[in-house]
Amino acid sequence: MFAAGSVAACAITMVCATGPAPASHSALTLTLQTTDGAARTVQLNCDPASGTHPKAEEACAALSEADGKFGSLVKTSVACPMIYAPLEATARGHWQGSPVDYTTEYANSCVAGAESEGVFAF
Repeated sequence: MFAAGSVAACAITMVCATGPAPASHSALTLTLQTTDGAARTVQLNCDPASGTHPKAEEACAALSEADGKFGSLVKTSVACPMIYAPLEATARGHWQGSPVDYTTEYANSCVAGAESEGVFAF
């Protein structure tokens, strides 16, 4: 039989051994690729916002509002030139521990930024 003090010590040890729950981390590789194969790639890390994305904080905030769902990003009203220069946009990585594998196409880089709430504005 364990004494009450031994049980308490075991409970404390178990809590200390496991430590706090890890913070959910989001890390994405975002790529814009033209039809001729030229590509631009940035890293976007959230929780905290960092990486090579030029506006990481704003992109992370937009994705947080959309619960990490790229299709739910708010389209912003921006006057974009009507130049057809298609881009394939991809996002690969993890959003709050869940895998992300997203691909879509935009008419040009201005539209990519406007229709992704700035996530693909780089």
